[in-house]
Amino acid sequence: QVQLVESGGGSVQAGGSLRLSCVASGTGVTRYAMGWFRQAPGTEREFVASISRSGGSTASSASVKGRFTISRDNAKNTVYLQMSSLKPEDTAGYYCGARIGASTESYYSKASEYVYWGQGTQVTVSS
Repeated sequence: QVQLVESGGGSVQAGGSLRLSCVASGTGVTRYAMGWFRQAPGTEREFVASISRSGGSTASSASVKGRFTISRDNAKNTVYLQMSSLKPEDTAGYYCGARIGASTESYYSKASEYVYWGQGTQVTVSS
């Protein structure tokens, strides 16, 4: 089992940057593939980016490609989401998810594929 704690959210003007962090604790954390999702009120949880347990493979949604970068530091049990050129439509609660990776390079883009979730961190982008 793994516990996830996100941080780094806040309020920023359009065009600004934020870096979100997700710290994982528990046994065998390096076995887990990780992902970032976001959810605005009244909407479904939306895929943002994901990373394999090795960190060698990543994926991101078309809406954030070229602006957001996912990375991980397995020595610190932490996954990051670097967000740049933020837009008002990026406003949402951002959630970190984890699931055991089938292989070292497996990554997952569906919320239903994840087993563990953090409590979320709010990102608000003003125009």
